[in-house]
Amino acid sequence: MLDTANYTPRLKAQYRESIRAALKEEFGYKNDMMIPKLEKIVLNIGCGAEAVRDSKKAKSAQQDLTAIAGQQAIVTRAKKSIAGFRVREDMPMGAKVTLRGDRMYEFLDRLITVAMPRIRDFRGVSGKSFDGRGNYAMGLKEHIVFPEIEYDKVDEVWGMDIVIATTANTDAEAKALLKAFNMPFNS
Repeated sequence: MLDTANYTPRLKAQYRESIRAALKEEFGYKNDMMIPKLEKIVLNIGCGAEAVRDSKKAKSAQQDLTAIAGQQAIVTRAKKSIAGFRVREDMPMGAKVTLRGDRMYEFLDRLITVAMPRIRDFRGVSGKSFDGRGNYAMGLKEHIVFPEIEYDKVDEVWGMDIVIATTANTDAEAKALLKAFNMPFNS
């Protein structure tokens, strides 16, 4: 059984022991508080047209996202009605979850070491998906690359968005931080 009182995620320990010192040296920070760190990871599954036809699809996406994240996901709802898409206000449209702390480091570890190698024809993630303020966004075409999802029990294969928010001020700092975590950038 896992002793959670003394347990530290592998990437969190790696960040404390080696990554912080390397970033401080690389960018010449005068203060330890200037060193960029991970703030949160937001996972999102949008069901789109499937949710309009069947309201249970958003519930299914919520259950899958909860299994992937290890934390309860919430159902996202339409903010306003759009007649052309047959969407009504407050209709369930997908699911999202925000990870912080140890769960965030655990998810990032599973994403990089387990899920990404399982992606078909994987050649790395784009190094250009930063927003200019040190946050990184990426998408997956299939959520079934995570080992928590049982392929036989999946009724629908969802795409998912992953946003990694950091305290970095520039894209170069954020990219150096994620590279230190072994994020497989292709450029």
